[in-house]
Amino acid sequence: MRQIPVYLFTGFLEAGKTRFIQETLEDARFNQGERTLLLLCEEGVEEYDPSRFSGDNVFIHPVENEEDIQAAPLEAALKACKADRVMIEYNGMWMLDSLYQRMPQNWVVAQEFLFADANTFISYNANMRQLVYDKLKSCELVVLNRCKPAVDRMEVHKIIRAANRRCDIAFEMPDGKVEYDDIEDPLPFDLEAPVVEIKDEDYALFYADLSEDFSKYDGKTLRYKGLVAKSPRLAGDNFVFGRQLMTCCANDIQFTGLICRWADAARLNKGQWLTVTATVEVKWHKGYGKKGPVLNVINLETAEPPAQPVATFY
Repeated sequence: MRQIPVYLFTGFLEAGKTRFIQETLEDARFNQGERTLLLLCEEGVEEYDPSRFSGDNVFIHPVENEEDIQAAPLEAALKACKADRVMIEYNGMWMLDSLYQRMPQNWVVAQEFLFADANTFISYNANMRQLVYDKLKSCELVVLNRCKPAVDRMEVHKIIRAANRRCDIAFEMPDGKVEYDDIEDPLPFDLEAPVVEIKDEDYALFYADLSEDFSKYDGKTLRYKGLVAKSPRLAGDNFVFGRQLMTCCANDIQFTGLICRWADAARLNKGQWLTVTATVEVKWHKGYGKKGPVLNVINLETAEPPAQPVATFY
């Protein structure tokens, strides 16, 4: 089945999505030859001017309700205009899962950009954290436009990096000049230390960093505090060790942990707090069903719960 590339643009009203898409479709380097289906999921202050598009190969299809995002009607819209690709101006008040779970299987997101007003981004995050996090978690580029000198770039950086450590961050000034975020993100623990000490408040960042790249932890000795979890799928000398983690809000708290090997694992109680010292070995394990980090326990001690039992990025 032929794959259809999807260019996804997210953000809230007046964030600059329409202007960017309009300018992109006016550019002959992008809009030359291929037929484009533009899904319009919200109506902002700015409107599209198709007369300025480079060619007559763009077909605008409105999507009025989140419930209208279904594979069959989207496929029908694509077929009707014989489009080769899709651009989506997504509604900032809709969750991205609605799109990712329901769009046709052969539609593949090629690029995902988030647009935001730099002057309101911090307040939007404070008041609509779940929606902001939803748009941040998978984007490749965050464009913060209308950026004035008063904008706290460090705070903006922290908010974005708490949700996405890989995306690029661009600040667009009122005069159109663009500056890219170059703030370094050093880890709050030393990966070159003989024993890498993970503080309670750094667990979320540690787990996110490890999940992105197992290899740099392979062979490292770690020491950190967590909870014991048990699974009937694991052998007698295996248990799961980790913490409850909140990435966005209370609704998305989930247990995140790693498989541990310790000869006396059967003696441990589910929900018991421990401080574990262990060496990481990246290998295939049936508990993961694939390669993953397995902690070979060197030492463990009973521990008191941390001051904040649920780990967060803040």
